[in-house]
Amino acid sequence: MDLKLADRTVIVSGASSGVGLATVRLLLQEGARVAGCARDLGRLEDAVGGLGADPDRVHLASCDVTDRAAAEDFVASTVGAFGGVDALVCNAGRSLMARLGETEDDQIREELELKIFGSWNLVRGARSALAKSDGGAVVNVNAILSRQPEGRLAVTSAARAALLNLTHSMATELAAEGTRVNSVLLGLVDTGQWRRRFEAADTDLDYDAWSAEIAAGRGIGLGRFGTADEVAFQIVTLLSPLSGYTTGASIDVGGGVGRYV
Repeated sequence: MDLKLADRTVIVSGASSGVGLATVRLLLQEGARVAGCARDLGRLEDAVGGLGADPDRVHLASCDVTDRAAAEDFVASTVGAFGGVDALVCNAGRSLMARLGETEDDQIREELELKIFGSWNLVRGARSALAKSDGGAVVNVNAILSRQPEGRLAVTSAARAALLNLTHSMATELAAEGTRVNSVLLGLVDTGQWRRRFEAADTDLDYDAWSAEIAAGRGIGLGRFGTADEVAFQIVTLLSPLSGYTTGASIDVGGGVGRYV
């Protein structure tokens, strides 16, 4: 299926691994030009270089997306490299595994800063370029935690709820400029973070059995973790001009873990 993304320019943050890297891979397969950023440029270059992409279709940079000036500079360098920006994937993120009583004030501020400014800095930096596109689109990569908080991820849940709310505000404000803004809400996804947790676990189970046990305990209907490629497909589909009448929407990619209607 042709998603009509050939020769369109897409920015992807958090592009060096996991969902971000899988999204870069799929976009390149669709013929898009990709500007990827991450804090560790060497790791990013190694990861994207391993995809075998035409270097003329890839622009990579180190960027702390919580720094407004850095985000704006990255967007400007992308426009300089490719002539514009058609779409944006705000994917930089992490989870803070801690209950409220275990969380320091600085950690709360860091979570809110990453979730809110990690998206908004890039969106406002690219806003004028997106408005010039004939199909500007933004996808904020968020989590089911935004609607279904967990006590052991208390501050992350709150920050993700704030991002979900902000995404709806962005969708409303940017609609007049022809830019669509949507969310993909993740459940448990098989990334390096879970592999590291498995290696640190005191278990006789192999990874598949261990992760299936966790999936069952979390009430995931499909009984397994998702994959980065499964998330990337939903992201890229929302970026496609074929999704041109979809904005302000949130797509769950959680294997049935969501308990809300």
